[in-house]
Amino acid sequence: MHEQQEFLLLHNVHKYFSGVHAVNNLSLSIKKGEIHCLAGENGSGKSTLIKIISGIHTPEEGQILINGRQQTSLSPAQAISHGIQVIYQDFSLFNNLTVAENLTFNANLARKKQFINWHEIKKEAHSALSRLEIDIDLNREVGTLSVAQKQLIAIARALMFNARLLIMDEPTTALTGREVKVLFDIVRGIRAEGISILFVSHKMREMLEISDWITVIRNGSKVAEGPTSEFDEKLLTWHMTGQQFSHEKYFCPEKTEIPRLELRNFCGRAFTDINLQLYRKEIVGITGLLGSGRTELAQALFGMEPNFLGEVIIDGEPVTLRSIQQAIASGIAYVPEDRLSEGLFLSQSILRNILATTLDDHKTTLFFDRKKANIKAAGMVEDLTINTVNIRNSVSTLSGGNQQRVVLAKWLLTQARVLILNGPTVGVDVGSKAEIHQKIRTITSEKALSVLMISDDIQELVYNCNRILIMHRGRFIDEIPAEKTEENDINNRLKELI
Repeated sequence: MHEQQEFLLLHNVHKYFSGVHAVNNLSLSIKKGEIHCLAGENGSGKSTLIKIISGIHTPEEGQILINGRQQTSLSPAQAISHGIQVIYQDFSLFNNLTVAENLTFNANLARKKQFINWHEIKKEAHSALSRLEIDIDLNREVGTLSVAQKQLIAIARALMFNARLLIMDEPTTALTGREVKVLFDIVRGIRAEGISILFVSHKMREMLEISDWITVIRNGSKVAEGPTSEFDEKLLTWHMTGQQFSHEKYFCPEKTEIPRLELRNFCGRAFTDINLQLYRKEIVGITGLLGSGRTELAQALFGMEPNFLGEVIIDGEPVTLRSIQQAIASGIAYVPEDRLSEGLFLSQSILRNILATTLDDHKTTLFFDRKKANIKAAGMVEDLTINTVNIRNSVSTLSGGNQQRVVLAKWLLTQARVLILNGPTVGVDVGSKAEIHQKIRTITSEKALSVLMISDDIQELVYNCNRILIMHRGRFIDEIPAEKTEENDINNRLKELI
């Protein structure tokens, strides 16, 4: 049984939006000094539940008890007064303010101060970071910091308000494995102070590593809960999706004589002496520690880093990649890691996003052939099973998995020969992740594509690649056939590099 003293209890809570049952008769108990994982796919109701706990949404039915006292109404200000703090995925920080200003901004607002005491601000900010044993320059603008550093600042700021329950919404989405370890050490330290943590995620391995108790929700309802020791990845997947997924490794036919892509002594800003042969229907994985040069290599191949040395050969012919336009014309496509800021036009429709790379293909002498363009886009929606009721809806209305498929669709329309995928399933839930992997395998085989898959998710590489290259300090230092290795083998190899 759940025997620790209870901090928060939701009892038979219901929430509706325009007749849709977003949260259905859901009960949740969070104990003091507990790391409680709320697991579920995108659209399962996790975000709505966070907003109910933090006072943003009021449930139509059910009870909310904090420290044993029923809350007849709960506003955001009241939730904060009870010690409930939420760290959202965007961290809610001001990029143009310093670390010290961000840490003390809310406190100064609450005090309604008219004048700023900079000495006091620095002292409070230093105390907040020292509590977590964080060393970050208080005078640096937050916009210049890494994602991991921003997250630590958001945590430190939340703890300044006498937090008793810290809600972390998908906290590891943009973190490397090393940064996740640092975060988890800090979270365990917070738990040791008697503070509760609600860890909201769809990453199964991380849930199993960090949590004491897991609650799984699907379609707004609780489908499972219990001590973390009662779950494994297979059972979590089943509860989250209602499906079972097989893990068969990708098989590539025999290599053709001429490589699809060949790099000879390829050197750039963050990499050197890169030699690579990539064949048709082959998926090659690249992994490494933060700063290994993986992303810079991908960007150079896509014409974003024009000052490189060496040869690039596609289908036996040397090509020039001094611009993105030249890369596209050579048959290279690039799906970036951050689809929201680099891969999509969020204010535009699904249709326009899919057509963004091929608008010129649908132009006649005087007109734009809308009918032909619409047919092409609709075909990609069907081929990649993009879940939308209307292709003219904004792409921002889609889930993360469907947004990623839109980015894929956009580049597949270019008749790409080489597809570079940088973090292809970052921020995507387990069900969509499996579907995207299957789509990548299918299009690689059917369209005779050559794929470079860059990822921190070693399991993703082991099951979807023919071979895996380990990159360190700008060089390939190891090549491992995927069929002869397991995830732990590569993880151990990476640990040797730390």
